Amino acid sequence: MVSRCSPASLVAAAAWLAAAAASLVGCSRSSSEAPGAARIWMVDDLTRLGGQRTTVWGAPQVADTERGRAVCFDGQRDGLVVGANPIEGLAAFTIEVLFRPDAGGEAATRFVHIAEEHGENRALIETRATPDGRWYLDTFLHGAAGKLTLARADTAHVAGAWYWAALSYADRQMRHYVNGVLEASGSVAFGPLGPGQTSLGVRLNQISWFKGCVRELRVSPAALPAARLQRP
Repeated sequence: MVSRCSPASLVAAAAWLAAAAASLVGCSRSSSEAPGAARIWMVDDLTRLGGQRTTVWGAPQVADTERGRAVCFDGQRDGLVVGANPIEGLAAFTIEVLFRPDAGGEAATRFVHIAEEHGENRALIETRATPDGRWYLDTFLHGAAGKLTLARADTAHVAGAWYWAALSYADRQMRHYVNGVLEASGSVAFGPLGPGQTSLGVRLNQISWFKGCVRELRVSPAALPAARLQRP
């Protein structure tokens, strides 16, 4: 028996096959690109961060800045907390943050704090103030097998401008950068973290408040070379 189809049904069948093929291509592309993709958190909302609802401390403000909408902290009681760890399970990573440290804040501020639940393991991106009102980057990794602080006071920057800070780790090498320039490095054993939390504007135990604004946080599942880091 020969099956006969109307022109309309043939057109519909062809459209279905085209849609199915496009879907398969999209799935293939998505699966090949996903492992190396950066996880990007735009910090322009007080209610959600990284797709998760936030806990708000104090009264941080969403402001229109020269770099776009950002969340700004008063350096005394403002913070955001989200119940997610963006470096969970990663043996290698790069954390990048676009921020503006303002003058007049505390001498030491922890403005990005990622911590594993039920323990001391964590990653921190911090600033330290100099006597002349400038700042330099301070980063810290604390894992089950070791811990390391990176900080160099001779790499101070002016306050009130926008910067990209980056903290990377892979194969026992920890590095940090400002605007794509390597400023400090060292060796430490740091294993993948489990589930946890992230705070912006303050350490998770509500000390070392940050005065300034944060616009973007991104995490890549590799230790990126300087040429691939974000710059203002």
